[in-house]
Amino acid sequence: MLYTYLAGKATGEVDRHTMAEREQQSPTGLPAGVAAAWGLEERPGRGPARGLDARRIVAAAIAVADAEGLGALSMNRVAAEIGVSTMALYRHVAGKEDLLILMEDEAIGVPVPGPPAEDGWRAGMEHWARAYHAVLQRHRWIVRIPIGTPPLSPHGVEWMEQALACLRETGLDAEQKLGVLITLSGYTRSNVALMADIAEASRRDGPGWQDAERRYWQLLRQLTGTGRFPAIREMLDSGEVREDSEDAGAGAEGAADGAEYVGNSADTGGFTFGLTAILDGVEALIAARAERE
Repeated sequence: MLYTYLAGKATGEVDRHTMAEREQQSPTGLPAGVAAAWGLEERPGRGPARGLDARRIVAAAIAVADAEGLGALSMNRVAAEIGVSTMALYRHVAGKEDLLILMEDEAIGVPVPGPPAEDGWRAGMEHWARAYHAVLQRHRWIVRIPIGTPPLSPHGVEWMEQALACLRETGLDAEQKLGVLITLSGYTRSNVALMADIAEASRRDGPGWQDAERRYWQLLRQLTGTGRFPAIREMLDSGEVREDSEDAGAGAEGAADGAEYVGNSADTGGFTFGLTAILDGVEALIAARAERE
């Protein structure tokens, strides 16, 4: 997605391969994986694995990533899961980089229909962000994929279309609408990446993860008791901060970075707070623009 690509570029997440280098892979001028996703570059099956196709390969790859995370994924592993030779995969998928494009497109799927336009842009964009968040929680490995191109896959373009349609009557200009997409997508992706990191720590450390957070707050109290950090002390002494990891760790224990999240996607890791803050800012921007016109 362009908004994810730009957000990743700003934070240094973008893969170092340039788009021009990747476009050389396909006579269509598109990256080979994107062309395959649009059905513009079919790789007809031949040889002994005639029942094999890209859809079957992608399904097996997603199953591996969902269960064990992106680190477990390789062309060899996917071939073993299907029961064919590794070379048989290359008759349908150009390589791992293109397989990842196809996997992400399949995993994000068609956007869930949102509320009617009469409910306003905010309801639409909140639905969009929550739906995208839920998809990423189900397939956390998506946030581990190096970002190499703007949104060109079929489903990625459909998600972009849905968001822009929500913003159509806001009075924002094209750059501002794109900025809203970049901000919401980047925030959503960052939130899920944080949850994936917590899940990994929880799996690695087991029950010790929750104890580690409690110890953190205890140590912070000790280190900031000198009077040099009045704002932090005010926060700690307010009693308004939960000094445990119940929210952040919900559903994370034992999960791989790609495993399905079983907690409450809507409120995990403070997602609702951040989403509300962003939408409040967009609302203020729309109001300010309306006043100037």
